[in-house]
This record gives sequence, C-alpha cells and structure tokens, in this order.
Amino acid sequence: MARPQPPPWVHAAFLLCVLGLGGAIEIPMDLTQPPTITKQSVKDHIVDPRDNILIECEAKGNPAPSFHWTRNSRFFNIAKDPRVSMRRRSGTLVIDFRSGGRPEEYEGEYQCFARNKFGTALSNRIRLQVSKSPLWPKENLDPVVVQEGAPLTLQCNPPPGLPSPVIFWMSSSMEPITQDKRVSQGHNGDLYFSNVILQDMQTDYSCNARFHFTHTIQQKNPFTLKVLTNHPYNDSSLRNHPDMYSARGVAERTPSFMYPQGTSSSQMVLRGMDLLLECIASGVPTPDIAWYKKGGDLPSDKAKFENFNKALRITNVSEEDSGEYFCLASNKMGSIRHTISVRVKAAPYWLDEPKNLVLAPGEDGRLVCRANGNPKPTVQWMVNGEPLQSAPPNPNREVAGDTIIFRDTQISSRAVYQCNTSNEHGYLLANAFVSVLDVPPRMLSPRNQLIRVILYNRTRLDCPFFGSPIPTLRWFKNGQGSNLDGGNYHVHENGSLEIKMIRKEDQGIYTCVATNILGKAENQVRLEVKDPTRIYRMPEDQVAKRGTTVQLECRVKHDPSLKLTVSWLKDEEPLYISNRMKKEDDSLTIFGVAEKDQGSYTCVASTELDQDLAKAYLTVLGRPDRPRDLELTDLAERSVRLTWIPGDANNSPITDYVVQFEEDQFQPGVWHDHSKFPGNVNSAVLQLSPYVNYQFRVIAINEVGSSHPSLPSERYRTSGAPPESNPGDVKGEGTRKNNMEITWTPMNATSAFGPNLRYIVKWRRRETRDAWNNATVWGSRYVVGQTPVYVPYEIRVQAENDFGKAPEPETVIGYSGEDYPRAAPTDVKVRVMNSTAISLQWNRVYSDTVQGQLREYRAYYWRESSLLKNLWVSQKRQQASFPGDRPRGVVSQLFPYSNYKLEMVVVNGRGDGPRSETKEFTTPEGVPSAPRRFRVRQPNLETINLEWDHPEHPNGILVGYTLKYLPFNGTKLGKQIVENFSPNQTKFTVQRADPVSRYRFTLSARTQVGSGEAVTEESPAPPNEAYTNNQADIATQGWFIGLMCAIALLVLILLIVCFIKRSRGGKYPVREKKDVPLGPEDPKEEDGSFDYSDEDNKPLQGSQTSLDGTIKQQESDDSLVDYGEGGEGQFNEDGSFIGQYTVKKDKEETEGNESSEATSPVNAIYSLA
Repeated sequence: MARPQPPPWVHAAFLLCVLGLGGAIEIPMDLTQPPTITKQSVKDHIVDPRDNILIECEAKGNPAPSFHWTRNSRFFNIAKDPRVSMRRRSGTLVIDFRSGGRPEEYEGEYQCFARNKFGTALSNRIRLQVSKSPLWPKENLDPVVVQEGAPLTLQCNPPPGLPSPVIFWMSSSMEPITQDKRVSQGHNGDLYFSNVILQDMQTDYSCNARFHFTHTIQQKNPFTLKVLTNHPYNDSSLRNHPDMYSARGVAERTPSFMYPQGTSSSQMVLRGMDLLLECIASGVPTPDIAWYKKGGDLPSDKAKFENFNKALRITNVSEEDSGEYFCLASNKMGSIRHTISVRVKAAPYWLDEPKNLVLAPGEDGRLVCRANGNPKPTVQWMVNGEPLQSAPPNPNREVAGDTIIFRDTQISSRAVYQCNTSNEHGYLLANAFVSVLDVPPRMLSPRNQLIRVILYNRTRLDCPFFGSPIPTLRWFKNGQGSNLDGGNYHVHENGSLEIKMIRKEDQGIYTCVATNILGKAENQVRLEVKDPTRIYRMPEDQVAKRGTTVQLECRVKHDPSLKLTVSWLKDEEPLYISNRMKKEDDSLTIFGVAEKDQGSYTCVASTELDQDLAKAYLTVLGRPDRPRDLELTDLAERSVRLTWIPGDANNSPITDYVVQFEEDQFQPGVWHDHSKFPGNVNSAVLQLSPYVNYQFRVIAINEVGSSHPSLPSERYRTSGAPPESNPGDVKGEGTRKNNMEITWTPMNATSAFGPNLRYIVKWRRRETRDAWNNATVWGSRYVVGQTPVYVPYEIRVQAENDFGKAPEPETVIGYSGEDYPRAAPTDVKVRVMNSTAISLQWNRVYSDTVQGQLREYRAYYWRESSLLKNLWVSQKRQQASFPGDRPRGVVSQLFPYSNYKLEMVVVNGRGDGPRSETKEFTTPEGVPSAPRRFRVRQPNLETINLEWDHPEHPNGILVGYTLKYLPFNGTKLGKQIVENFSPNQTKFTVQRADPVSRYRFTLSARTQVGSGEAVTEESPAPPNEAYTNNQADIATQGWFIGLMCAIALLVLILLIVCFIKRSRGGKYPVREKKDVPLGPEDPKEEDGSFDYSDEDNKPLQGSQTSLDGTIKQQESDDSLVDYGEGGEGQFNEDGSFIGQYTVKKDKEETEGNESSEATSPVNAIYSLA
C-alpha cells in the first residue's frame, strides 16, 4: 500500500495565474501601441515541392499594422507576381503553383515587416528551401568477395536530399537485415561486418533511403557476397558453438577500428544539440565496445548507448560536456582504444532578452539585449527596421553597448527597437517597442471572481491590471485592515497575491487596488476554502491465487460541497472495467483473478479542485509456464542427461519437476512418469531401459498447480539386451473342469529390452514330477487342455527377446479346473436356540468328493407357515454361509412362532453339490413388533383420543397392549400413568388434567413372552400456545408488516376523503339561507349547516345512526344557546344569527351522544357514496 506523490498538474486548477511573474507587459488592445510579431515561420523553412508555399507572418498593434516583405535583402514586390498573394489582415505569403511554375525559383531568404504609425517590427530572416529526393545513380555492382573472418564495409553513399534521408538495409526480397554486435549500420548509413561468416552470403544487401517530405523510398542495387572459407560445409550447428571460429578454421584476431580511422579524432557540436560518438571495430571474435570520459564520468542523466554499444549519444549538450572521450574495443585476443576530442560551440542564446517598455511622459527606462555564445556574439541595434546609427538623433536616448537608456521620455520616443546578436553559428533577433502612454489604472480580469481552493495548499490570487505610469497594487481582506503582505501572504511584482498555506480563516473577500497618479481601480475575488479529498482506507498489496476473488478497498473523505469521482488506474493507465470486475464507491472487486490482472492498481479520488491517490500491487499466483528448450546430452547406453529452461514461476516458486517419457513401440502417444526432481534443478541424469525409443517432456509444479507439459524433446533409442526380469502375477486356474488357463501381466516397453518379446510357458503336474511341457506365447495367456479335475501344477513363465532369455523364473503352483462336489453333508442336526435363531451341526464330506477347493458349507431354509391362523407368510428361500471346512454353524434372524424347513450343501469354485435331507423345525413365540399407525388427536381442550393398529408381526399370540403416558410442560414432567388393554382394543381416550400441559404416549404390544417394540407420540400443542407462536412468527414477517401498513394507509385515506366531503360539499353556513325557518325539529340545522347528501343514503328524519348501525330516536332538546359562543345567541332583526355559527359541544353531550355524525364511520361511508 502506498500513497504516490500527485503529479505536478494536480494543483494547477487552483494555482490561478493569468500573467507570469516575469512576463512582458501586455497593453490592452483598445490602447494605441506599436506592432508586435505574434507568429512567423521557422528560420530554416523547408517545403514540399508538391504543395503551395506558405511563409507565415502575423502581428498585432493599434492601429492594425500593414505588411511588406524583402527577399534576399531586397524589396519583394508581391503585386508583380501573380502566383504570390498575402492573406487578409495578415502578412502570411501564399505562393500558388496550381497554374504552373517551379518552386525552386522562389528559394531564398525572406523577411517580414509589420508597420503602423508608431513603429515597425521585423520577423526573423526565413531561409526558404525546397525539399529534394533525387534518384539513386544507376550502377552495376560486382559480387563482393571476402575471406571468412575478415571485416567488410558495404557503403551506401545515398544521394544528397533535403532534409537528409533515413537509411536502412534490406535484402532485394524486402526482408530486413538482422543486426547485432557483429553486423550493424553506422550513422553514415554504411553496413559494417566486424567479421564475415559463411551464413552472410545466404542473402543479398540493398541500401534504402526514405525521404521525409515525398514519402518515397529509393533503393540501391543490391550487393552480393561471396565468402571464401576453409570449411565448405554450412553446418548451422556450429553457429552457436562457443568456439565457432576455431571450429571453422578461422584465425582469431585482435580488434581494429573500421570507423573512425586511427587512434584519435575530433568532433565539434553546438550547445543544446545531441552529441553522437561512434566506434565500430573489427576482430575475431567480435569485439565488445565500452565508453569512457577522461577525467570524469559520463553524464548518466543525458548519456545513452545505441547500436549495440557502438554509439554514445549525449542529449542537450552543454559546455560541461566538452573534453576527451575514448572507446575501448576488446575481445579475448586484446584491446585497442580511440580518443575523440569534443569541442562545444554555441550559437547565440539569450541571457536577457529585451522586453516591451511602457512609459509615462517624463519617465526614464531602458532596453537590455544581453546574449552569450561561443564565440562571443556581437550586438546590433535597429529602430523600426533601420540601423540605429542612421536613425534621426534623439537627445532622450543613449546607447551603451547592449543597453539603450531613455531619459525624460516624450510621445515622440515611441518606436520598435530590434536587437540582432550573432556569431558564426547563428543569430537571434528580438523586437521590443517603447510606448509612451498616460492611462489611469484599469482591471483586466472579470469582476468578483469566485475562487475555490483546498485547505493547506499554496494558492495565488491574480489581479491583472494596466496603467501608465505603472500602478502600485495593494490587497485587502474583507474590505478592512492593512495591506496584505508578509507572514502567510506575499505580493509578487505582477500584483499576484500568494497565500503560502491556506487556512479556514483565509476564506473571505479579497480586494486588490491599483493606484497611479491618474487614479485608481479595484477588483474583488471571493475565496472559498474546501476540505481536502483524502483516502482514509487505502487499497493494500495482495497476493491471490488464479481464479479467486480479490477486493481492493478505497474509502474516501471529501468536502460535501464538491462532486467526488472515484476511478481506477492499472499500471498507470485507465482501468477498463470488464464483466469480471465490479466497481463500487468504496471498492473494486475482481472475480476469477487471472494472470493478466497482476499489476499496480491506483485509486484516484478526485473533485474539481483536487485529488488523492493510493496505490496497491496485486500479485497473482498462477501455475508455472511450461519448461522449454529441452536438450539431451551425455548420451550413454543406459542413461542420458536432460536439460531444460524453466518457465516463469508466476509468483509461486516451482517445487517440483516431473519428467515423463513416451515410447512408440508398445504404447505410442501414451506418456508415463519417469522421475521427479526438486524445483531448483533444471538438469538431471535419467536412467534408461534398453531398446526403448524415448521421447521426454517436463512438467513444472508449484503451489497453485501444474504447468502444461513442455514440448517433447528429440527421440533417443537405447541399444537392446536380454530381459532382466520375468512377467509378474503368474496364475494357473481352470475355466472348465478339464483345463487350466495360465495368465500373467505382460511386460511393458521399459522391461522388454529388445525386439520380438515373447514368453516361454512351462508346466507339469506337481505330484508326478514329470518332464516339463512348454510353449512359446506372444500374448499374456495360455490354456492347457485335457487335465484331470483339480490337480496341482508347477508353472513357470520366462521372458525372451531377440537378444536372449531372462533369468530362470520362479515356480508358481496352479490348479486345473473344478467339478461340482459329489457328496452332501450328512447327519444334519438342528437345535432351536431361541425364537429367532437355531444352531446346526453336520458331518463333513470327504475331500476327494469336493472335486475342487472347498469354499463353504451352505444352509438353504424357508418359512413354511406361521403358527397363527390365517397369517400369510413368504416362502422365499434364504441362505446362510459357513466358510471353510467346519462342522457347525448358527442361523439367525428367523421369525418367531413359525414352521421352517432346511437343507445343507457343500460349495466349491464350480458351484453347489447335492442337497442333504430336509430338516423341519419350529420357532417358539417371541415379542411382537411395534403397533402400526399410532395416532394422537385432540378434539378439544378436555380430551385426547388415541388410535392404533395391530402389529405387523405378532410373533405369537397377543395378550394385550400397554400404554404409558405422562404430562409435561417445557422441562417439567408429571407422574407417569400405565394402562393395560385387551388384545382387541385399539382406541383409548385420555381426560386432560389441565388445558396447558402436553402428553407423551408410549405404546407396546404383549405376548406371553413379554412386551415388544414400543412406539412414542406426543399430543399437539394447546391452541393458545400455537396461536402465540404463530402470532410471534407472523408479526415478524415482512409480508404481514406490509399488509398492515397498506390497511392503515387505506383507512387514513378513507377518513381524509370523508372529512373533505363533509367540509366542502355537505354543509354550508345557515346565514346564506336566512329565509329558511329554523326549528329544533329539523336535524339538518345541527352545527349550523345543511346536509344535502343523497336522500337515499342519509338516515331517516328525526333519527340518528349509532355505531352498531341501529336507528335510535333523535334527541330534540338542543337549544340554540348551545350554538353560541357565550352561551347566548345573538339575532338580527329578521331573526337570523349574527355571523357564522360555531359549534359548541359540552362534555355531557359528547359523552351521551357518541354516535354523532361527526364521528360516525357509517355516516362517513354514506358521504363517500
């Protein structure tokens, strides 16, 4: 996590500066002034001959200046040349060639003059040249013959162009020539070979020149090389050989310089230009070039190496860069050096450029023109374009070398002065006018500007003004106090007020007042101070595995009156928010991080006034890149060295390398693991097997996962040998009663050791020790036929290839096929152990009757019937196995109270033998299974009903049911109650002791043996508890809260509508119906208004609707006094009330008549209707 320093432009928005601190005086354009050149063409003006020529010259002044030109120091009469015109209100020349003409005719030196009645300003002398791109001269080039290892220079000699063309070398088929430290292009365009090798004549070499203005490329006829060599074979494998030259019979040589020649040279460069030093050397092997400066170090901030260290470039040269430089060319045979003496000259450059001078009548002033150069430049003064010496004398003007002094200036002193300073390397021309004005102070910026600045920043308030004499400027804050200067304030020469560090108390209105002898002017600036934008929770550096999710936080505090914008940069470029990213106000989330997401992320929180930056680096752990460039070395009969270049670990160290191999004989295309090596190894010796055509690849592994496999290595075949091992997992087993199948696991490619791998299979009977039978097999099985039933055999399987046999194999015992057993177990005895189990005992069969390997004795049994009448049973046969040669066993999981039958057999690998005689037995009673479908119902708060069905398996004669139950309330338990029922009862009703407690019931069935499995149920929760729980649950549901809010809103709207209906349309003051007689019998006069609602919807006359909707007799004892304010009614002469009626209801009436119209919801509904 880091907070980078903001770039310099960050605070530019609030460092408001209209005039530079040292800028020239700008006179408002509504005041008279001499001309000033504002735009002109460059001194060396090169133009495209295909376009019209433009020579720019623009100027300002009051009155507007007129223009004329000189060409080659002579007046250029534009009116006489129809091709030449001058733009309106400008001095820019346009030379048009659409109607013909040659641009070269207009080459020369041009100068523009801008003149009004107060003076004349001059442009630079503009040298006009037309671009040239001449054709290459035709020439026939003979093949260049060179000895291998010798140096060679192919000269380009491009045709001279304006400007100079760009040179590059290609073949005639337009393929670029590959350059390196042996072959490279010099700055002069020639192609240098430090030494020639045989591969250099595989192409030809053509020099190309690209001309800038015409965008054309000129190609020279190609050079063809013929390389003489002592080693005529072009063996590309020797190109990267460490001793390539000696391997090809090329003599090694010490370096010598091809450019520049000799041991020393000199070079001159102008100040401000680039210095390019070049050293190209020949030698075998190719020399290396190093650069040094005598008596000091190379300027590291300006020096850089080019062209494979053969060139040294120093940018923006200054006098300190002069001196002696030398290049050192070295190879293993020796070294040489070349010294270059560098002299830095300088065209004139300004030390003090003359500036416009504005004076009031009678003031003094001076123009200064000071420049430097090497050699020292001369200074020449002119006035209005004429030498000062030939101008009319002016007693108020004095020339002192590079300075003109004006004393007691008058209106007649107005003019434009030119300073021309020059030496042999160039010139500088500057215009500066002298203007004599009487002008009161005036403000040049808009009035009452609002400037918003950030707390604690350095800020400058500008107040551009003009006046002559030059006014003095003072600043005040909030219209009071002394002049602001000193402490936290500083007033610059141009009048700008600098506040070194803004504080909250600096907010306010600032007034600048400009004063001279002719008057004063003022302006105001309102300054608002804003809080800075700060990132208080910055993104942090993170390390993430590929595919995971990363969140970068960026929480910002800013001034609430400013609009905040949060953006992100990645690697200093704007971040594109893809569909894998989510940008929020305070964070950036990246889903499924990939390797391309790695980099620096910068959160930029900005307002229109400032910004804050916070940077974090995201490191993505990825699977390693695949290893590359596999190489086999140290080739031996049984080993090879494999070397590889590791791929990028992608920020997670490589822990292991897995080497795999593939062979193309037994399993082509299938890769097998060969060996594993630590992650710090990139070369290993691999042990190999004979006669395998190996191909290898390498997989890198790190914490994240495995890389893709490398590209395969080249193949390597080892020589053959006899096998060193025999196949494994040899077996002999019969698949039929008269055969034996011999099988084994075939050997793989790495154990075959030679071609035509085969197997010699041998077998003989174990008891007889007869001679070995044998057969040669190419597969992995062999079947021996016509064998006796289940006799042992000795078996051997030996590997053999064309190189010989493997060592003698081990002997394995196998057996021929089995037949079904011939005898059944005898004297089978059954003993009942309990209601669900019996024990068996039998006599074992003789071994010769088994006819195979005895696997087990097996009992087949089935349930014949139940001792209970009318109970259906399944007679499906079941079995119990007794492995091995044993005489007894136990059969369990029988059904009680049932009749069973049982038979015994002996089992071998072929199957079952004959069955023994059938035995019958009966199991005694047992305990029943659980009652079925036990149901608990609670019809009311007083009783609980229980129901159940008989057990699925009675396992005997049922004698009854036992019910145990107890009340409970939370964790509190009541006393247990036990009830016994007859076997035919399947219902029972429990009287509850209280309506709150619940009950737990446990029910079981009984036989004579005892109680069976029990089933447990609980009574339902009481209604009040369920209601309370449901109420609590519903009351917290969002849908319920929303529904209640909607109902409340609907009722509120209903009441509002009712109130509006009654107040707006239902009643109106009685005084508007003064002629209507009043009486207590008229209910419409209540509360001083009449009701004119629909007759069908109002209650009967003389009655009133109560809250429950019943009709009761309207009370008629109301007095008119009740409607007055003071207890007395006031009447006019005609008997009507004075003013509006006001309703008065005393407490007794309100309490006794709750169903009045004002509060009746029924009447409200009527009003709505």
